[in-house]
Amino acid sequence: MTTSAQSSTPLTVRQQALVTVSAYTATGNLPRLHAVLSQGLDAGLTVNEAKEVLVHLYAYCGFPRSLSGINTLMNVLDERKAKGLNDVMGKEASPITSTAPKYERGKKNLEQLTGKPETGAKTGANAFSPESDVFLKEHLFADLFERDVLTFQERELATVAALVSLGGVEPMLEFHLGAARHVGFTEAQLRQLIGLCEAAVGQPKAEAARAVLAKVLATNQK
Repeated sequence: MTTSAQSSTPLTVRQQALVTVSAYTATGNLPRLHAVLSQGLDAGLTVNEAKEVLVHLYAYCGFPRSLSGINTLMNVLDERKAKGLNDVMGKEASPITSTAPKYERGKKNLEQLTGKPETGAKTGANAFSPESDVFLKEHLFADLFERDVLTFQERELATVAALVSLGGVEPMLEFHLGAARHVGFTEAQLRQLIGLCEAAVGQPKAEAARAVLAKVLATNQK
């Protein structure tokens, strides 16, 4: 595929479903989440993939939102089953066979997401709160990101959508927009993502996200 073709390829219907499910989970809009979960299943998400998105998002918007989302998914599945719809469960996460320390596995996954090796002494929040660095590496980037129900690309799609929808987390959004670019999303696809979130959360949060994206794109061009 040529570069121009890649740059004009929109998010698939399945990818759009991941975005809208993440947006409405982050905002706690359960009636709309109910609707988009059903649409996502129709678009090809398996039950385990839909569930995995909701589990993944607890790391970004908390257990209350995540568990509310899981309960909503359970209701959706019950309703669809009553209508005679048999949704595909899909694969479960593969067992972790690596014997490497969890911190090192998480660090490697993080470097794969960003394309940047982590070297030298800890700085910023990681230096001030080293326990947070350990939790991030060992739990978020090892325990969660190693679960292969979703790809790294799909996890970044869900993460960015949640952070756009939460608002007020620009440094984290900047990091994950950069990671999304590194794992293969184009500028056009990320603009489409923000547009999908705008329908869920309104113009102010969307415009704030567009400003962060502009900063990421400008940095990448240097």
